[in-house]
Amino acid sequence: MSIDISNESGIECDERSLVAQAAYVMGRLRLHPQAELAITLVDEGTMTVLHEQWMNEPGPTDVLSFPMDELRADEGEPQEGHLGDIVVCPQVAQRQAEVAGHSFRDEMGVLVTHGILHLLGYDHAEPDEERLMFGLQGQLVAEFKHEHPELYEPSEPGDSENPENAENSEREATR
Repeated sequence: MSIDISNESGIECDERSLVAQAAYVMGRLRLHPQAELAITLVDEGTMTVLHEQWMNEPGPTDVLSFPMDELRADEGEPQEGHLGDIVVCPQVAQRQAEVAGHSFRDEMGVLVTHGILHLLGYDHAEPDEERLMFGLQGQLVAEFKHEHPELYEPSEPGDSENPENAENSEREATR
């Protein structure tokens, strides 16, 4: 799988773990090993422009998906091609994580998974579609987190999502 990530948001994110999660989701959904995906992290201003331009809705949103080659999951032999682009706004994700009561990393993983499902044609406009999409999304996120807990836990004693804890860890490491 070819997954490119570009962080233009000004917010520090664990890009390596987001790429790993995207690869996991694409693999679980049996996409071709040569399938391509682009993930761009943008600030609220950029996301607002994109949201208004492409969805005709005001203000920023959390994630937008732009499908390319209309690849589908589990439909016979996987096809090679460019799955599409996902645009994520970390600032919106931070607020949503606080409201949901989970970590910023958790929210970013949910949004990347959600974006991939949209690229594959899943939607949540109707109640049945919503149950299917969010059920699959929850399953994929939980499986990835269970199989890769190291990507959710800091490798050092400090929490990498909290700069104050990271500074404390650096001080402790130099003692």
